[in-house]
Amino acid sequence: MAAPLRIQSDWAQALRKDEGEAWLSCHPPGKPSLYGSLTCQGIGLDGIPEVTASEGFVVNEINKKSIHVSCPKENTSSKFLAPYTIFSRIHTKSITCLDISSGGGLGVSSSSDGSMKIWQASNGELRRVLEGHVFDVNCCRFFPSGLVVLSGGMDAQLKIWSAEDATCVATFKGHKGGILDTAIVDRGRNVVSGSRDGTARLWDCGRSACLGVLADCGSSINGVAVGAADNSINLGSPEQMPSEREVGTEAKMLLLAREDKKLQCLGLQSRQPVFLFIGSDAFNCCTFLSGFLLLAGTQDGNIYQLDVRSPSRRTPVRVIHRSGAPLLSLLNFRDGFIASQGDGSCFVVQQDLDYAIELTGADCDPVYKVATWEKQIYTCCRDGLLRRYQLSDL
Repeated sequence: MAAPLRIQSDWAQALRKDEGEAWLSCHPPGKPSLYGSLTCQGIGLDGIPEVTASEGFVVNEINKKSIHVSCPKENTSSKFLAPYTIFSRIHTKSITCLDISSGGGLGVSSSSDGSMKIWQASNGELRRVLEGHVFDVNCCRFFPSGLVVLSGGMDAQLKIWSAEDATCVATFKGHKGGILDTAIVDRGRNVVSGSRDGTARLWDCGRSACLGVLADCGSSINGVAVGAADNSINLGSPEQMPSEREVGTEAKMLLLAREDKKLQCLGLQSRQPVFLFIGSDAFNCCTFLSGFLLLAGTQDGNIYQLDVRSPSRRTPVRVIHRSGAPLLSLLNFRDGFIASQGDGSCFVVQQDLDYAIELTGADCDPVYKVATWEKQIYTCCRDGLLRRYQLSDL
């Protein structure tokens, strides 16, 4: 990754008025940062501002909601995207998690004000309030059907909700510490949870029963991910016959992002170890990019890309480090991924693009979670705002 470029968080508003200015900076690793500014020279008939950059920076292209800027000296460029819509009335405080339904119609989000809500994804209109957790809700997601929600809270409970009438249809008890992340297996007859109590558990949704402790690692499990394994990967065999209530666990890998700086991968059905990688700091989040490639992000700002097939798994395929801010979420997206960090940065990396797309708007407030539907990207932030970005054809 080339030197990251940064821009004033409200650049789109600032550059809408004549002689309006927005700051810009470039941060090459191990070298002094470069600072500059963008200035609006007037607004064109199409409503798009004419913008010039100060010395050392070049404006390649500008639209109403995006600007592509480069820093030739460092041979780097970034496309900055302003939010298309901001939903400010859903929550009053920091928004810790969000997800969008498979059809793109509904959103679900949880907040540090203790609430969890379902809203219309198109306009942010409130549809349902999901009440029943004691204390904060840490994570929430839709099942693949888009009609049911899974949530995990500091009360050590997992709950399943109907998105249609907001009833809680099941509660899973068994964890001894707050639930920090969940994953849905296949169509959702089974789900996985990771907790502060150091365990990852597999649950049978139909019977609200725990099918087993998948891992007990003595350290908080901050993130979990389930992915289909490439057939070249040896997942091992289960020591005992899996329960017939286990559905869709075969040929799957489970990835655990752990507080003790370890990233653990195991066979979901076999419970056998596939690998253990030690990082630079606590792992906060993880995701699969393919049947053998995975990503994990640490508290000190590293994104590790690892290949499960490679015998030298101790060596990452690559490490991306843009700032020392904690990685808070990673999401597989098209031919790449979206990452968000504790300093408010949120960026899209695509294989065929030599620049990152930066999702702007958060001013140094952590962006906790990202969700996508087709060409729309939704983010949730400590500033209490949900932002929706529209990606034109990449």
